[in-house]
Amino acid sequence: MSPSATAPVGAGEQQAPTPPANGIDKFFKISERGSSLSREIRGGLATFFAMAYIVVLNPIILGAGTDKFGHQLNNGQLVTATALIAGLTTLLMGIIGNVPIALAAGLGINAVVSLQLAPKMSWPDAMGMVVLAGLVLMILVASGLRQRVMDAIPSGLRRAIAIGIGLFIALIGLVDSGFVSRNPDSAHTTVPLGLGVAGRLQGWPVLVFVVGLALTFILIVRKTRGAILIGIVTMTVVAIVINSLAQIPDAQWGLTVPTVPEKVVDTPDFGLIGHVSLFGGFHEVGLLTGCLFVFTVLLSGFFDAMGTIIGVGEEAGLTDERGQLPGMGRILMVDGVAVAGGGFGSASANTCFVESTAGVGEGARTGLANVVTGGLFLLALVFTPLAKVVPSQAATPALVVVGFLIMAANVKEIDWSDSTIAIPAFLTMISMPFTYSITNGIGLGVLSFLLLRIATRRTREIPWLLGAVGLCFLVYFLLNPIEQALGVS
Repeated sequence: MSPSATAPVGAGEQQAPTPPANGIDKFFKISERGSSLSREIRGGLATFFAMAYIVVLNPIILGAGTDKFGHQLNNGQLVTATALIAGLTTLLMGIIGNVPIALAAGLGINAVVSLQLAPKMSWPDAMGMVVLAGLVLMILVASGLRQRVMDAIPSGLRRAIAIGIGLFIALIGLVDSGFVSRNPDSAHTTVPLGLGVAGRLQGWPVLVFVVGLALTFILIVRKTRGAILIGIVTMTVVAIVINSLAQIPDAQWGLTVPTVPEKVVDTPDFGLIGHVSLFGGFHEVGLLTGCLFVFTVLLSGFFDAMGTIIGVGEEAGLTDERGQLPGMGRILMVDGVAVAGGGFGSASANTCFVESTAGVGEGARTGLANVVTGGLFLLALVFTPLAKVVPSQAATPALVVVGFLIMAANVKEIDWSDSTIAIPAFLTMISMPFTYSITNGIGLGVLSFLLLRIATRRTREIPWLLGAVGLCFLVYFLLNPIEQALGVS
């Protein structure tokens, strides 16, 4: 779940239902849900501006990764892919699901693809893994197993997974901005990370990050709508001015140098669309590791999407007494399509964004708001030159803020009084950033939960599906000694 930087206003207020005024009203049930055309349009605009930062951040995260063969993805093509898939999947959710829940490339999942999958295979192989995860999701929805698998993971552990991903994202932001740097082996130190360069913050670019982080947090505290996007845009302008006056070497900025673009409108570059290999990754890493990678992508977005769907639905007053949304099967199926579609477009898995509550706060109650949001994402395709001038120092404060918001939304929901939940949650949260691996965090959390429940003779509380998942992770962690024992390493 990508956390919201805005606070919904009047989300629970609804007008009295009136008869449909026209075909659009009838199709989207606008009057039936106590909304209006103007409220849906305002809601769609609010949601777009609350989450449009993903068009900038997703290319930075994916573009920073290098695959097994040393290849990097083109930034312009990534901007196009991110906006295109976000627009199409959001439209699909609006028309088929008829809920004001927008979708885009999920923060956290893109880090898995960029930092865990791609370094072990080619980019098409990594995106193929994402497509497979989406196909598995669709099968789970069609068979009714998705809800059962979700129920198998303890709530506290699900919350810990989200928090761990948030901490991982925050660490990426700190490192990519230059605020934190990796100490080279030649430093002969046991400390793997340090502040800035040689323990000091140096240069104008890192100052852009520090000011941007402070500005974004101030905007969030003041409950400013679109705080993250405002922070990115403001600091991009500041970076362009600083770069033009100080003539900073390009290397200090990193991947993107902030300069005034020669043109604002450009033809979208669809070069990455469909550039996938479904099963090539298994050839590179083996069947077991490949399955675990697919499982990691699946799990990274699985529970957050479910929580977002229910949370936004409740905020909009669309859930019934059991907490279910009308047409839940269609909504979950679109979510699965979005994961696969993100992989097909090389934009990483798309998932539901809780920033949709910004639109709900403006009055959105139907999928028509999604039509507005999705249309704006598609319109953004021709404005890619604007997104390509944003340096990482202006965008990475959002990663730190997102990490905080994820933790704030989840940490209080964990039962810290139950050690069989608290310890696995702790291990899950710290393992992800400390090992730079989401897979490791999930695996350690599941295995420690199973161990502690068995040790306290609470085996009856362990769902068999979770036991099966734990067995897979046990093999994953012991893969090297197993290979040596079998003489295949």
